Amino acid sequence: MAYGRVYAKACGRAGRACCALLAGGLLLAGCSGGGDGGGKPGAAPSASDTKSPSSGATSAPAPTPAGFRFTPDPARQPKTRADAKRLALAVLAGPDSWGPDYVKGEPYLSVEDAWPVLPANCRWESAGLPSTVLYTVTAHSEVPAAGGKGLVRVTNIVTVHRSVDDADWEMSETLEEALRCPDQTLREGERITGLMSLGNPSIGLNVTAEDAINELGKYVKDGVKGEHYYGWAQSRIGQVTVAASVRGGPGRGEQDLSTSMAKSLVAMLNRVEAELEVQS
Repeated sequence: MAYGRVYAKACGRAGRACCALLAGGLLLAGCSGGGDGGGKPGAAPSASDTKSPSSGATSAPAPTPAGFRFTPDPARQPKTRADAKRLALAVLAGPDSWGPDYVKGEPYLSVEDAWPVLPANCRWESAGLPSTVLYTVTAHSEVPAAGGKGLVRVTNIVTVHRSVDDADWEMSETLEEALRCPDQTLREGERITGLMSLGNPSIGLNVTAEDAINELGKYVKDGVKGEHYYGWAQSRIGQVTVAASVRGGPGRGEQDLSTSMAKSLVAMLNRVEAELEVQS
């Protein structure tokens, strides 16, 4: 991603039952019926969905959602670049995490030790790896154009920071970028428009991570007619952040793309937990 988070990390930036994802609106809660994370998303309940007890009836208070729970094992936390690289590659998800139609892109893995930055002109650039990051890697996958439908490009990103605080800062900066630049240039001829961003900490319906960010916008590419789905989902567990992103194409359904993105993100979150959590 020489130019944009989707590009810049190429040069440098399911077992869970429920997950947060973008689908139509900004934030929905998606739940699967089993261990493969394959369920369709459903809207989070609103206050109006809660029925009031009838006159004279006694009702127990509704339980407060516990949110995400994670107990890290200090002995398993990466402290060196070598440790971080091993962890990142173990967590990184490939095309199979998105669905059967996805294949590896070319190139597949990102170039090491570069980092995306978004200057005031809202055009992504690549810079050196920050001192707060031990290791980061991006995998590129796609659905080739076929049957009258356009190309879909997706990415998976794993970043291992030196500390939890450093990972928190990345989450905050990611949220700020969309607020500061709702229209962004990824690279020449490719851009995102109308970007919206929403943070979701580990309370309530966020049961997949300690922090989460969802972005939704429209992807525009020169030579391709129309505006198409763009989604970015990023989460943090401990000192590790993972992200999944999709740029749609003509004839590709937003619901299918957002669901595939959520499945891929949750697959990586499950791997982070398996690698870093205290073993029972």
